[in-house]
Amino acid sequence: MKHVLPQLPYAADALSPRMSGETLEFHYGKHFQTYIDNLNRLVAGTGFEDMTLEELILKADGGIYNNAAQAWNHEFFFNGLSPVPSSVPSVLEDAINANFGSPDSFRDEFTQAAVSLFASGWVWLAVTPDGELRIVSTPNAGNPMRDGLRPLLVVDVWEHAYYIDYRNRRADFISAWWDLVDWNVVGKRFQNA
Repeated sequence: MKHVLPQLPYAADALSPRMSGETLEFHYGKHFQTYIDNLNRLVAGTGFEDMTLEELILKADGGIYNNAAQAWNHEFFFNGLSPVPSSVPSVLEDAINANFGSPDSFRDEFTQAAVSLFASGWVWLAVTPDGELRIVSTPNAGNPMRDGLRPLLVVDVWEHAYYIDYRNRRADFISAWWDLVDWNVVGKRFQNA
């Protein structure tokens, strides 16, 4: 199976000014593409060649895992964004209230995790097999599926996700990112988890 760069669900400049077209050109068009290219090169002629990204995340290690996870994480990240504002679906809001006390408490806790994650990585809202919501920070190419969790929402805190628009101001990027979250997508992920 040859892995390919998926199409964005919006125009490359649609998230501007919170995420510029230039950031998408580099983050999506170059960084994401590089993970895909590296993965295809690494799996060629191996027992991993015909596996999906999710299968590779669960079964591979080393460079194959890193590139597969980065490809999956990026697709999940970009598919969870929208230029059209949305609100949290009631079923997900009820779960957020049950697990974090309130939407504001959840947002504060998630933001703190994203701002304070050392170096590069990802911060996730994930659901356990018994339906509990958790905020999970993973360094580098980490993915909570390796721990039996189902991701619902993610923010990329690698510097390439924000450096063009925000330089070293990660907190400003996180604040702007909240305005781009597609809660309809997150709600469907929750219902399907």
